[in-house]
Amino acid sequence: MQYEGVLRKMQTEMGQPIQYYMLFKDNFLNVNQVLNREIQIDFIKYECLNCGRDLPIFRQGFCKSCFFETPSAGDWIMRPELSTAHLNKEDRDLAYEKKAQLQPHIVYLANSSNIKVGVTRKSQVPTRWIDQGAHEAIEIVEVPNRYLAGITEVALKDHIGDKTNWRKMLTNNVDDEDLITWRNKLRPYIPEEAAQYFIENNHETHMAFPVLEYPEKVKSLNLTKTPSYKGILTGIKGQYLLFKDNTVFNVRGSEGYYVSISIS
Repeated sequence: MQYEGVLRKMQTEMGQPIQYYMLFKDNFLNVNQVLNREIQIDFIKYECLNCGRDLPIFRQGFCKSCFFETPSAGDWIMRPELSTAHLNKEDRDLAYEKKAQLQPHIVYLANSSNIKVGVTRKSQVPTRWIDQGAHEAIEIVEVPNRYLAGITEVALKDHIGDKTNWRKMLTNNVDDEDLITWRNKLRPYIPEEAAQYFIENNHETHMAFPVLEYPEKVKSLNLTKTPSYKGILTGIKGQYLLFKDNTVFNVRGSEGYYVSISIS
């Protein structure tokens, strides 16, 4: 089997285990179906997710000029507290920003390598947790816009982390935590503007990833430095492909790379 196209974040479907799909222009691959098979990945060229040109990818699948121009890469994406659509103030494209920012958002706790606080659109639950490789997660507040979610995350970051140790996550060196206890412990630190949106009666969501074998240590595949790679796929977690030789490949981190994928 052979597939060719530009890499984008894998699409997922909640299940036992989670199902993963690579989508290309004319076909798709259910990645779960090729576990324990040999896969070859060959980098062919770049293809910016915005302009489509063969230019080096700068960040988030965009070439450098598009990264600083497209509304889908504004600073408020990574820092939701910078959102201004609720004030009718434009960053790059007010219509786009209103559509993205003025909708229900969730502040959550997720346990990937450790407990961390994060923000996502309500429509992206549980996709966001799956993408982060979290084996358990819980909502803390549901607010009507991205700004309120952002200032809540900033306040809670003083009391709990907001980063994932991706190496620990991929070696499955993680512990279970009582997220309900953590949620209640953090409640007093929620900003006054968001306090009314606290979610009091909910339960943890648990994720089961399709992994046959976790690596003992990890070495990251960079297609710029290693444009051709072949290995046996032993698992999928977060947005990473895990291989038998301890190589891990971040599909989302390689968005905008046009590749050929061959499966033996």
